[in-house]
Amino acid sequence: MTDVEAAPVLLPTPRRREPVLEIRNLNVDYGLGENAVHAVREVHLTLHRGEVLGLAGESGSGKSTLAYGATRLLPPPGVIAGGQVVYHPRDGEPYDVLALSPRELRAFRWAETSIVFQGAMNSLNPVHKISQQLTDVIRAHTPGLSRAALTARARELLSLVGIAADRLDAYPHQLSGGMRQRVMIGMALALEPQVVIMDEPTTALDVVMQRQILRQLVGLRERLGFSVLFITHDLSLLVEFADRIAIMYGGRIVEEAPSAALYRDSLHPYSHGLLNSFPALRGEKRELTGIPGSPPDLRAMPRGCSFHPRCPKAFEPCGTHLPPLGPPPEAPDAATRTVACWLHPTTAPVG
Repeated sequence: MTDVEAAPVLLPTPRRREPVLEIRNLNVDYGLGENAVHAVREVHLTLHRGEVLGLAGESGSGKSTLAYGATRLLPPPGVIAGGQVVYHPRDGEPYDVLALSPRELRAFRWAETSIVFQGAMNSLNPVHKISQQLTDVIRAHTPGLSRAALTARARELLSLVGIAADRLDAYPHQLSGGMRQRVMIGMALALEPQVVIMDEPTTALDVVMQRQILRQLVGLRERLGFSVLFITHDLSLLVEFADRIAIMYGGRIVEEAPSAALYRDSLHPYSHGLLNSFPALRGEKRELTGIPGSPPDLRAMPRGCSFHPRCPKAFEPCGTHLPPLGPPPEAPDAATRTVACWLHPTTAPVG
């Protein structure tokens, strides 16, 4: 775990609040009909240009399903049950990614939005050299480039992520876990996309390598200006380097706030539980409270707020009525955050 009580080492730069990707009322199911599992429910989320947006929650909360649904990478039996994913290109009018034709979708992926998967060893082809895998991505979208130009771009990408160019001829098994993950980041940046989605890219790495990769990621963001949707179950990582953090539980967003505000004063009991589930490396010792119980079964969700069976602050309306996501009226920073909790009822729900 990282030390969130120490001074942050990865300082995000304030950005204009210009949207680059808007997820509007997205619903994702697994299966069809009455037996469908509702994995993502009525999610509204906006990624702004040049920012790092963290998406946190326990395993099974719907984080990866949300990302794969928004990029139309859902494997069967996953289906988009409703909603829009509006992309704002550098030039031209916004458009709905979910309405793209197969040909348009192929052009959209990697060039406009790319994704870094959790397991780099599983994402890289073990029988092909790193050079071939990097150049294949570039060749697919810019077929007119010469072999020399492709190789030069591959070298440039490795240099960009801090890997010596002589590792181009290496196979994935000849690289360390951190190097493989950096190769995946370089591949994701090959066509200079506006949005990079990172699905728990540091989970299998040690703490030192996590921090190295995150430092490098923030530096690349500053240089190239892309936006990042960073998915993780480790909230302590996001506190240090994300501009904003959205908390997901039971397929819904339950709180969203600037990272410093969330760490300083989380409003939802689930967010508070996540923040108190990892130890501090400095300062006074504190007892870890964690979160009792288990995440809900998506096939049989509880009535009302899905967190209420585990919530230490649950009261009468929590078990019968679903709290809307909206700005907390009593918070001084209500304009920059939202929460779905009856402890902070809102009269202006999102969407």
